[in-house]
Amino acid sequence: MAKSLFIAPTSMDAGLTSVCLGLLRALERVGVSVGFYKPFCQSVHHAESVHNDGQDSSVAFVRTSSHLNPPDPIPLKRAQKLLNRGKSDFLLETVVGEYQKVAREVDVVIIEGLVPDRSEAYIARLNVEVARNLGSDVILVSTPKTLDAGQMDEELDFSARLFASPSDPEVIGVILNKVGEPEQSGLEPRSIANLPNAATIDYRTRCQVFSEGRFRLIAEIPWQPELLAPRVSDIARELGLPVLNKGQMHARRVQKVSVCARSIRNMTETLRPGTLMVTPGDREDIVVTTAVAALNGVPLAGLMLTGGLMPDQRVIDLCHRALDTGLPVLSSDANTYETAYMLANLSSAIPIDDPDRIEKAMESVARRIDTDWLQQHLKVERQRRLSPPAFRYQLSERARAANKRIVLPEGAEPRTVQAAITCHQRKLARCALIGNAAEIRRIARSQDLALPDDIEFIDPSEVRARYVAPMVELRKHKGLTPEMAEAMLEDNVVLGTMMVALDEADGLVSGAIHTTANTVRPALQLIKTHDHAKVVSSVFFMLLPQQVVVYGDCAINPDPNAEELADIAIQSAESAEAFGIEPIVAMISYSTGESGSGQDVDKVREATRIARARRPDLLIDGPLQYDAAAIESVAKSKAPDSKVAGRATVFVFPDLNTGNTTYKAVQRSANVVSIGPMLQGLRKPVNDLSRGALVEDIVFTIALTAVQAKQVETAGQAAR
Repeated sequence: MAKSLFIAPTSMDAGLTSVCLGLLRALERVGVSVGFYKPFCQSVHHAESVHNDGQDSSVAFVRTSSHLNPPDPIPLKRAQKLLNRGKSDFLLETVVGEYQKVAREVDVVIIEGLVPDRSEAYIARLNVEVARNLGSDVILVSTPKTLDAGQMDEELDFSARLFASPSDPEVIGVILNKVGEPEQSGLEPRSIANLPNAATIDYRTRCQVFSEGRFRLIAEIPWQPELLAPRVSDIARELGLPVLNKGQMHARRVQKVSVCARSIRNMTETLRPGTLMVTPGDREDIVVTTAVAALNGVPLAGLMLTGGLMPDQRVIDLCHRALDTGLPVLSSDANTYETAYMLANLSSAIPIDDPDRIEKAMESVARRIDTDWLQQHLKVERQRRLSPPAFRYQLSERARAANKRIVLPEGAEPRTVQAAITCHQRKLARCALIGNAAEIRRIARSQDLALPDDIEFIDPSEVRARYVAPMVELRKHKGLTPEMAEAMLEDNVVLGTMMVALDEADGLVSGAIHTTANTVRPALQLIKTHDHAKVVSSVFFMLLPQQVVVYGDCAINPDPNAEELADIAIQSAESAEAFGIEPIVAMISYSTGESGSGQDVDKVREATRIARARRPDLLIDGPLQYDAAAIESVAKSKAPDSKVAGRATVFVFPDLNTGNTTYKAVQRSANVVSIGPMLQGLRKPVNDLSRGALVEDIVFTIALTAVQAKQVETAGQAAR
């Protein structure tokens, strides 16, 4: 599984894009397979829009400077609309899906976060949510500017606290960018000389967050004014200025701006390579002096004539040979002061058609990255939590790949109709609705839903008779007669179960208007348990805010014995693993370890022993109290030697009373989505719904069933 590094800036002008690109280059250089992903694109500034044709610069740079082709980011305004409409789950599922496309082929993914903005307060939390749901380590990017070591500590500590809850991603290190950057004063260009002491601060030793080992200082990147130097063509494009002479405008870079209204003898020191001379258009003496410097071989950046004024034509003719040296000349209708102000506030964004500047920026960062430490850190294995969006995305992808036919006996139930349409649109399964076609269409119209032309209806009155004989054959050992079978098949759940038993459908979902017993009993009678299962049990996938965990058994077995409980534990672990959750199994009781005794806790202790003996490859421990199983700090005091305590992803409850009560308490009190119950141990998948199920609950249960059906098919092929 690819690991990911989420790059989070602490301020608006941290140079985030350059750092991400440099980090990408540094890891590629040492042989790490790296991908790049930017989930969201913030509002594009005018300059970026002009330079980059509205494209996101980060993604465009990666595409132009490497072999990678990252997906287009989601516009932040669109993300904000989804959040405002309460569709954060859908938004994060989309992010996870796009991330998975990048992560599929690489070992490490660099993820560029959002830049903080005081006008968009939700941005910081969105960064945290994305990093958490992608299971990323976080690297902060900060610019010291005029901060001393103590102030730097405070800024990094504040930014790290945004990611500080136990379930949130870990901040592993910091990249200090633009170290020694001067303050900009008025219209004067910035220079290292303006801030002589900034670059001399030893942040590595003087900042406590580094000296005490809280964060790793991964890189210190000095401020380099040459990386800010735009081409003359970039200035013309950004400010929309008329070009009087192109010259070498696409090659010459502006290192310094000199606003000239002096006499000739007082301006000669400003005539240096890389200088853009800015002067009123009627200062013909300065124009001629600039031309002379160009003829003498001084590679000036260019000449800017302000005020909408032009020299006399005779002066232009006199300077003609200077233009042949490649001297670019621009014009500005604004006066000299206004023009100088515009030049002082040019965007620092790098245009995507400037590969030299991109390369220099990447190289500047890459050569200063501590790649040795990063490689060592990335080799460290730690438990990966499967977030709810990641779970839903993986579930949907696997269901689409399975392409199974799932029968829905409650075909005319409104939520079921809507769920079937959704599944059809998302291609999660081929749903077959049992019910009268006219009635189903009426239900759809009443909800203003459009039924796809190729969605399948099964009218029970037309097909029921052909299942009588097969059902009698299946239940002949119980003395079932044709008359009894015909009566039982009046129940659409029984009819649908027969379709699954005869391999006419791959699975069944019911329960929106039926009890659990109504759904499960026909499956036990007609489909039966598979050869390796001692009992049929169930699990719920609990979509907690930070991760998805598995609860079993919360729906089927009232009081399993030790052997049955061990079987439930193994089934639940296998279900977790099948859906991308690392199985770490906690056998829950009111007592932890050897601290308690009694019939109930002894049963859990014996079940743990049996489960371990049957599956020594699984991490299983018990008895454990719920808090010891789930919370690391509690585990350290109650079960310090347990490899499961504090890390559990699969919670196996000792009886139905405990399991059902716990799942409902968590679901309702914490407003947690639960998917299930998913039945385990049957030869073919049949799954029950809560009668209070939402449409989305039904959709995901159908997807679960499709994935189970694919697993049954694969297992059968392997057995043959």
